[in-house]
Amino acid sequence: MTYNIAILGASGYTGAELIRLIAGHSSIQIKALGAFSKAGQPVSQVYPHLRHLDLPDMVPFDAIDWAGIDLCFCALPHKTSQEVISGLPRDLRIVDLSADFRLEDPAEYQKWYGNPHAAVEMQGEAVYGLTEFYRGEIRAARLVAGTGCNAATGQFALRPLIAAGVIDLDDIILDLKAAVSGAGRALKENLLHAELSEGYHAYATGGAHRHLGEFDQEFSKVAGRDVRIQFQPHLIPANRGILGTAYVKGDAQAVHDTLAAAYAGEPFIEVLPLGEVPSTRHIRGSNFCHIGVAADRLPGRVVVVAALDNLTKGSSGQALQNANLMLGIEETEGLMMAPLFP
Repeated sequence: MTYNIAILGASGYTGAELIRLIAGHSSIQIKALGAFSKAGQPVSQVYPHLRHLDLPDMVPFDAIDWAGIDLCFCALPHKTSQEVISGLPRDLRIVDLSADFRLEDPAEYQKWYGNPHAAVEMQGEAVYGLTEFYRGEIRAARLVAGTGCNAATGQFALRPLIAAGVIDLDDIILDLKAAVSGAGRALKENLLHAELSEGYHAYATGGAHRHLGEFDQEFSKVAGRDVRIQFQPHLIPANRGILGTAYVKGDAQAVHDTLAAAYAGEPFIEVLPLGEVPSTRHIRGSNFCHIGVAADRLPGRVVVVAALDNLTKGSSGQALQNANLMLGIEETEGLMMAPLFP
């Protein structure tokens, strides 16, 4: 059976990544591509690397005929997404890639994103889209809220450890390096080549990063108590990839064993041998996440490192993984491509 899908926000990086992934999918075809500023343009003009595909032109959202569309990916900016989604057909299944439905508490959403939620009635029905931990809920969901790419990286490294209680929950530091595509395709002065290249810098210091809302929500939920981590992201001059390094208190062997058991049989999560740590160059362009564990020289301290591609496993690949579950398709379909190397 073939399912018809639409992508709203098809002209952005995550939209283009969805097109790339779906092009190799046996059971999904793209019937509509919605865009704002690029409406009326063919995909070959917006993304020449996709010119070999037979795709519909990008159109305004109100020009899309939703009859016969089984699922919609919304790759839209925060705040815009909730406004658009609230106007879509109620029987349409939706995977949202923005932050608008990730946080369960509307007050938390306003705290982290600075504006009241415009679709509170839908926020309550959204399922958090961290696939490996919410499969059952995702299969039955109408609306799935994809995670933040930073939040996914940190949770893959830490969530099983917090749930198992093998680390000190009051002493967790997450240091994260993120590639520039995570900031989106819109023109920004600080993302110009001359401003970004040949260096990297910390941002959202002092607990100001919005993905902390996801960490607070999800880590506290699995621990059954409040968990607040120290989190510092950095922007690096690379196109793709996130490397998250967590510093925790615990026993390295117990930490490694817990992660290995948690991800045994998971098709996209690879726990490396104890003492080996991952690199973003080994997951680029793929839906894989590599996790490594090493004992620190200080007794009782452990380093956990997770690497994933922010556009794939951190966003569009995760979205397709969730859509496969929602449509009753094999979860790995369209996602088993090997990483790009070098």
